[in-house]
Amino acid sequence: MALSLRRNKKPKKTKFQAAADGSMSLMDHLRDLRSRLFKACLGLVAGVLVGMYFADIIQEFINAPYCDWDKQNWLDKGHSAASYDGCNFNVVGPLDNFLLRLKIGLFAGIILSAPIWLYHLWAFIAPGLHKHERKYTYYFAAMAGPLFFAGATLGWFVISKSLQFFLALSNQYKLTVDLTGYFDFVTNVMLLFGAGFEFPLVVVLLNVIGIASAKRLLGWWRIATFLVFLFCAIVTPTPDPFGMIALAIPMVMLYFAAVGFAFINDRRRNRKTADWDTLDPDEASVIDDGPSDIGEVESVDDSDDLVDEIAESDGGSDNRPVRRYDEDAT
Repeated sequence: MALSLRRNKKPKKTKFQAAADGSMSLMDHLRDLRSRLFKACLGLVAGVLVGMYFADIIQEFINAPYCDWDKQNWLDKGHSAASYDGCNFNVVGPLDNFLLRLKIGLFAGIILSAPIWLYHLWAFIAPGLHKHERKYTYYFAAMAGPLFFAGATLGWFVISKSLQFFLALSNQYKLTVDLTGYFDFVTNVMLLFGAGFEFPLVVVLLNVIGIASAKRLLGWWRIATFLVFLFCAIVTPTPDPFGMIALAIPMVMLYFAAVGFAFINDRRRNRKTADWDTLDPDEASVIDDGPSDIGEVESVDDSDDLVDEIAESDGGSDNRPVRRYDEDAT
């Protein structure tokens, strides 16, 4: 009866394992990068198409603060609501409206396809990180999204209030607002507010990697507050103090929240190294220079027997000279 013998095959490594242990070649890395860039671009194109489909709804949402003010101004002048024909924007070139739709589709596509291109970006970078570094990256990514959304929402609130205030100052003039300029103004404010809310993550990162302790961060609160107000005064596009204060106060509160996290992290880190606190850094360690037991020593075959074995392996001829180590020594 014939027996079939199966070879034990080693489990095939995944791309992540091969990249993590360094067994993936440079060409394999480049092929993996090309594949992930292609998939990320496909996801981005799909997101842009979806964004262009909903471009009108997104544009109505962006135009809402100005349109609400324009309608209320129309009613305050004694006109009826039925005679209001909608808010009108100024368009300079014939392609401005089409280019604006492309811009809206691009912004919406980047947001909608973020899970796809962020996944491929992370999958390419993650093998080069340690396990604890990947863990911290998960935490930072989980906090970055909600913080950015909260900042963008606050920026939208600031726009809806401050814009009505400034537009009300020009009631005696016939105002025409450029469509592209208005869209850029609103989106830039939302992006700046969202980026400002990422500031506490930078503070937490300084503490996690060991650059700044919680006590040091707390001692920097005056400098941090000044820098926050300076940043807000520069990036907020409106000259009024309302927008600057609306962004600066939450950023200062988030800074102190990050310092509170730093205190918790330092306490956890100190518990792990509690045994090291009793050691003097200037005191040398005790070195044990006493003899140690190496166990029983095995005997070595006599060198004459080794010469005989060599001669036998050479066909029984003893013509080849064999020089012994102890003869050279004598």
